[in-house]
Amino acid sequence: MAVTSYLTAGRGATAEIEVKRSRFLCTVEPVSDEAAARAVIEALRKEHWDARHTCSAFVLGPDGAVQRSSDDGEPAGTAGAPMLEVLRGHEVSDVVAVVTRWFGGVLLGAGGLVRAYGDAVRAGLEAAGTVERRLMVEHRVEVSHADAGRLETELRQRGVAVLDVSYAAEVSLLLGVPAAAPFDLAAVLAELTGGAAEPVVAGSRWT
Repeated sequence: MAVTSYLTAGRGATAEIEVKRSRFLCTVEPVSDEAAARAVIEALRKEHWDARHTCSAFVLGPDGAVQRSSDDGEPAGTAGAPMLEVLRGHEVSDVVAVVTRWFGGVLLGAGGLVRAYGDAVRAGLEAAGTVERRLMVEHRVEVSHADAGRLETELRQRGVAVLDVSYAAEVSLLLGVPAAAPFDLAAVLAELTGGAAEPVVAGSRWT
C-alpha cells in the first residue's frame, strides 16, 4: 500500500543534556535528501571543531527507506544505532539528528553511551516537534471568469486546496485533493458547473 502521509520534524531545533560532565548537544533538522542531511552533519562538525565526537543518524523518504547512522569514533553501536532507533520509534522521516559530544573525563561505558545518545535525540525531537506531511493529488481545471470566484469559494468550503490560480482567456485553477481521502472531484465540479468543467490530473506533491 502506497504511503500517503508521514511525520517529520516541525522545525530545526537543539537540546543539550549532561551526563557525568560529558555534554551531548543534539541538533535536529528536517531535510529533503541525503545530500542535505550530510551537509548538516559536516556544517556542525566544522562549527563544533573542539568536540570529541559528531555522531549522526537520519531517515529519509515517505516510507523511511533510507536510514543511515555513524558512531564517529564511539564504540561500535553505542551512538549512531541508538540515535536511529529513537528516530524510528518516533516514526519520523526526512529528518537528521546530530549529537555533538564534548568528553567530560569520565568513561560512561557502552550502556551509558547508548542511553546518553538516545536521550539526547529524544530531547532534540521534543524541542523540534512534529508535523504531518500529506500527499496531495493535483488537478487542473479551466473555468470561465464568471464562474471562477464562486467555484473557488465552494471548493475551499468542501476541503479542496486551491494551490494556484492563473488568468488568461479562461481561469485555470490548480486544485489539491489528499491522496488518502476518497473524493470524487469530477462529480463535485460537474455539480458546481453544470457539467462544464472537468479536472485533469496534473501531478502530486507533499504538503
